[in-house]
Amino acid sequence: MLESKVDVRVRYSETDQMGVVYHGNYVPYFEIGRVEWLRNKGISYKELEESGIALPIVSMHLNYKKPARYDDLLTVITKFKSQSSVKVEFDCEIRSENDELLTTAHFILVFVDINSGKPIAPPKHILEVMKS
Repeated sequence: MLESKVDVRVRYSETDQMGVVYHGNYVPYFEIGRVEWLRNKGISYKELEESGIALPIVSMHLNYKKPARYDDLLTVITKFKSQSSVKVEFDCEIRSENDELLTTAHFILVFVDINSGKPIAPPKHILEVMKS
């Protein structure tokens, strides 16, 4: 499975005075998508961190096409793009209930040793799971 989908309902606190989702609130939506993508692959982010590995974002690019609004039901689509020795890339989308494309994003994350803060290669079982 190279793609996963998760629904998120826009809460009032995530919008501005016009009822439009504030631009900074898209990042947590995409995080929900990535965490669920990993979970669907059998990788618990919590267990990853407990084993001493973090997966911070080192690069992100968002492209806002149309606004999401209060109480909209959004679908966050997360697609695995590639994985190298220490980094993993995802392409993501947010779509409306009517399947209208609202926002696209590209994320690069790096596997990091929590104690040293240095990039590391992920364990073999993680590499195998991500590529399957």
